[in-house]
Amino acid sequence: MGRLILVLGANNSGKSLYAEALTARCAARRCYVATMDPQTEDNHRRIARHRRQRQGLGFQTLELPVQVGCAPVPPDSAVLLEDVSNLLSNVLFAQGGSCGQVFRDLCALRRRCAVLVAVSIHGLDPAAYQGETAVYLRALNSLNRRLAAQAQTVILMRDRVPTPLKGELPYVE
Repeated sequence: MGRLILVLGANNSGKSLYAEALTARCAARRCYVATMDPQTEDNHRRIARHRRQRQGLGFQTLELPVQVGCAPVPPDSAVLLEDVSNLLSNVLFAQGGSCGQVFRDLCALRRRCAVLVAVSIHGLDPAAYQGETAVYLRALNSLNRRLAAQAQTVILMRDRVPTPLKGELPYVE
């Protein structure tokens, strides 16, 4: 089973940029598993920004909004999954799936690679929301806790500054 590094943070905290730099240092074979199923112009802008950010880093991009456990990744690869929150949303709302299903799928992906760097949104309080949004945020927080328990390293990003919550802070230039 591959090493799991979980990178958490709010939107625009620098978590994606940090995770990309970290993954680029992990192995010669790099895969970027993109989970966003773009629905809005803002989604398309985010995707374009992320593509520019990882240009020249040697990533093979795989666009998988669901079923990431089946991603065709080499066993010696470093995989960056961007991101857990999109994956959960896709499974819950588009497929009627569950948090447990996403967790099992991420574990299947982890078993298939050397390193899995998973990025996820952190810090949203479900009590501040109602309905489906509150249900989703409770599921996301639960999924993040389950992943953190399995991870060798958990990093919290705030204002582009990484803080280790578990394990050692990996060196990233």
